[in-house]
Amino acid sequence: MHDIAIELADSKTDVDPMSVRFTDLQEWVMALDGFDDDLEHCNEKILEAIQMAWLDERD
Repeated sequence: MHDIAIELADSKTDVDPMSVRFTDLQEWVMALDGFDDDLEHCNEKILEAIQMAWLDERD
């Protein structure tokens, strides 16, 4: 999850993680190079954890 947060922080520098809808966040995570997890394993709890890790990376 930490690697995902780093990639989002690097690629979405102008985006406030707290303003992102989970549907958009899910699309962005699924589109990351090398990401090959199953969409069915994704839920709101996981997306929220990614969002918080991304926020920590920005600070």
